[in-house]
Amino acid sequence: MTDEDQSMKTLGRLPPEAFGKLVLPSIAPDIVAGFKALPDLTGMTSDAMDELGIHSAAIPGGVLKPTDPAARMVGRALTVLNVARAEAPAEAAASGKSLMADVEAHNLAEDGDVLVLQGIDHISNMGSIIASIARRQGEVGAIVDGAVRDITHSRAIGYPIWSRSVSPITGKWRIRTAAVNVDVVICGVKVSPGDLIVADEVGVCVVPHRHMRAVLERAGQIAASEEIRQREIVDGAPINQVMQRRRPLA
Repeated sequence: MTDEDQSMKTLGRLPPEAFGKLVLPSIAPDIVAGFKALPDLTGMTSDAMDELGIHSAAIPGGVLKPTDPAARMVGRALTVLNVARAEAPAEAAASGKSLMADVEAHNLAEDGDVLVLQGIDHISNMGSIIASIARRQGEVGAIVDGAVRDITHSRAIGYPIWSRSVSPITGKWRIRTAAVNVDVVICGVKVSPGDLIVADEVGVCVVPHRHMRAVLERAGQIAASEEIRQREIVDGAPINQVMQRRRPLA
């Protein structure tokens, strides 16, 4: 891609080398729909990855807390890397120049994307304006390893956020956006642009793009097995019968 092509796609707030990818790998609609249909979204996804020998990529809900406990989210990862700004906040504020450029990621967003942000804790990495832009761009929510604010607004517009903390302290003078659509680490879990993100009240799971279909197939088997066992419990089957049922691992 030429510099001219890139400049047409970006906003000019970051240098060209700060962008890992401008176009992300697609995710088939049936995969998204299949994960959304799982009755225990993150639990069954996590179990499926364990059974397939995929490195643990689940983050508990007690670590990344949802702003809306009723929210369930499935979508493609759009990533941002934020780092601490070098200047003191007073010096940065006096300059009048914010170095936060996560809007570059939202500018590239497509319907169904999930913002995944490796950020700074106890300082807000996202507020109401960016949440509104993200929602308008078609994003279904955000995962933030760091703090956010204005969560009443994000809830009101239907933009759920899973974050490490909340804070009124602005990142405008304390945070610098270093990169967009590069590999990031969220609570110890690597996320690549284009990976599948699933999240609910229980937690967040990251499904590597290359494993999505296999994980969905195994999670579907888990769901079918648990449905049978739940029915057996209601029907009065002996506990031994219920507990002996095994789903296929082949």
